[in-house]
Amino acid sequence: MSKVIEGLLYSRDHEWVKKLNEEEVLIGITAFAANQLGSVVFVDLPEAGDEIVANEDFGAVESVKAASDLVSPVSGEVLEMNEELEGEPELVNEDAFSSWFIKVKLSNSEELDDLLTAEEYKATL
Repeated sequence: MSKVIEGLLYSRDHEWVKKLNEEEVLIGITAFAANQLGSVVFVDLPEAGDEIVANEDFGAVESVKAASDLVSPVSGEVLEMNEELEGEPELVNEDAFSSWFIKVKLSNSEELDDLLTAEEYKATL
């Protein structure tokens, strides 16, 4: 079974969300998603200042096997992107949970209630 971390929230599209405080979160993809993709060779992420919308694409991940859209689990403003992934996208495969993609200021924190707990996410795998 793929690694799932307690204390994070998960989307059915295999993104994870880590609450930093009441209005800011980090978003990345799960170990399951990284394993399914295979060796990640490119990550396309939004820029700081961009708006993202829950359940809509906000970027893409390309691997040697496939390209996959990133579906936002929440809505808000991108505060920062993980620039380290531009030069080293393979970090996603090394540890999907420390290789966050974007930091977001939530526009609707109630959207977090629609996400899965670690236990609920495990049940979907």
